[in-house]
This record gives sequence, structure tokens and C-alpha cells, in this order.
Amino acid sequence: MQLPDMRTSVFILGESITKTSTERVVVLNAVARRVIESRRGLHAERVFTYKGNPIGKLHSSAWKRAWKAAKLPTEPGILKGVHNLRHTFGRRLRSAGIPLETRKALLGHANGDITTHYSAAELSELISAVETIVSRRKRETPNLMLIGQRAEKFVGKVSENKKGSVEKARLNP
Repeated sequence: MQLPDMRTSVFILGESITKTSTERVVVLNAVARRVIESRRGLHAERVFTYKGNPIGKLHSSAWKRAWKAAKLPTEPGILKGVHNLRHTFGRRLRSAGIPLETRKALLGHANGDITTHYSAAELSELISAVETIVSRRKRETPNLMLIGQRAEKFVGKVSENKKGSVEKARLNP
């Protein structure tokens, strides 16, 4: 749906295709809008196609090849699906300082907090939030920090059974 007053467009997902069976607005930043606009008109109904045919599912052999070509991790135990894009989007919004209420709205998460029910994010706030990601420099993109298993790297609560051995390891390196 075009929103000329806001110089943007949004997608409205019908209740029949969302997990929560509720209508949802999807707001795109400038980069995502350019991708969509570059694809418009190539197919009568769909934006994304392969050899002129609509793409039916996203976790396909093409996705798997693109994942490898991007040199993303492929070892066992690493989730490699399109759902990772939601996690990346959410982490980038959080890193950009976007408030929890706005992140929940952008990610389409249900919220039982009555305060949020009465103070839902405004569309202009959502548009501003997704644009914030575009304006950040690459060095400001969050990195995943892996914590090692060595005793001096324990973070948070240590079980009672391990406390004694952890203290010994710290005292006797």
C-alpha cells in the first residue's frame, strides 16, 4: 500500500497468512524498498520470482546456495533458515537503540502487556526505526560474542557443584 504523505509504502499481511491470525503491517526501510521496487512489474502478482515463476518457499536449494556463497556458517547445529533474518533484524534494531515496544511491533510479536496495548507504536515511529538501520555505519553493526568454556570466562550464575572447581581454577591457573 502506497503512503505518499510519508513517502513510503508498507505491506499489509492478511490474517490468513500470519502465525497469530491477525492482520499485520510490515514496514520496510529504504534499502528493502529499493529491492522491492526493482522487482515490481517483473511478474503479474509476485515480487520475487525465479526464471519467471513465483517462489513458493524460501528455504529452498537456492537459499542454501546463497547461504554458502555469502560464507555464512554451515557447521552442524547452526540454524540456516530464513528465520535467521528476523533474528538479525531484531538484533540490529536493538543495537540501534530502538525501544522494545517498537521492536515488538516491527517483528510482529504478540504482547500481553496492557500498557503496550494502549500505547502502540505509531507508523511514523516504525518507519523511523527501520530507517535507523540504514544510516548506521558498518562498524556499528552488532557482533555475536561467543563465550569460552574456561573457568575465568564464566558469566552469570554458576551451579553449586561447579563453584568449588571454578574457584580452585581461578586460584590455581
